[in-house]
Amino acid sequence: MSIEHILLLIGVGVVAGIINIMAGGGSLLTLPSLVFLGLPGAVANGTNRLAILLQNAVATYQFFRDGYSDFKLSLTLTLCALPGTILGAWAGTHLGGIWFNRVLAGVMVLVMILMAQRRKKNHSQTIPNDNQQISKRRYYSAHALMLLVGLYGGFIQAGVGFIIMAVLHRVLKLDLIRVNMHKVFIVGSYTVVALAVFALSGEVNWVAGLTLAAGNATGGILGTKLAIKKGEKLIRIFLYVILTVMVIKLLISH
Repeated sequence: MSIEHILLLIGVGVVAGIINIMAGGGSLLTLPSLVFLGLPGAVANGTNRLAILLQNAVATYQFFRDGYSDFKLSLTLTLCALPGTILGAWAGTHLGGIWFNRVLAGVMVLVMILMAQRRKKNHSQTIPNDNQQISKRRYYSAHALMLLVGLYGGFIQAGVGFIIMAVLHRVLKLDLIRVNMHKVFIVGSYTVVALAVFALSGEVNWVAGLTLAAGNATGGILGTKLAIKKGEKLIRIFLYVILTVMVIKLLISH
């Protein structure tokens, strides 16, 4: 790669890392950038997983260092997502179709509606910390939904953060800081499996992936600090803005 390409990937990675931690959709920046550099779609999809893995690993550590962790819940949610991840990643190695943008836009609109309804109905029900009891019905419902989250995340990754946030905030009723705390652990963990599937299929460009990962990891650290320091209000604003921009971009693109 040229110096210009390296700087492009690092710069895009930093921005995408912040977006991914605060809300989601950063892969909608990194995937086109990888394709722009000449990588085939499936290779770009696999290469992007390397950056996602490192980004979420450093973000998980950052949350932990700042006192935000519930590894038991994070792990059980992740284990429920893994079967879908394997199937989705296998399908992702054969990714194609012109309707993806429209489907993803629909998912984002649904997430915005769900998040808005949750806040409007009863914001006071949000669980402020991990020591409070989560009902069995909500606990098992969230874990069942993670199978579908894993399927989608393994398949394309782009926008999966929005879906995880909707499940954890809407079903488990966690505040958005802890939603992001669990999100980075879940995505980072199942990405190990997805990356392995793409790598075994020869769909990973390691040089481009590591370069992008350097940017994503930096953005992940910055995004985590921003989320913890500014709290749920900024995360919610960031989420709605990013969702709106992404929906418009997806609907007008061809």
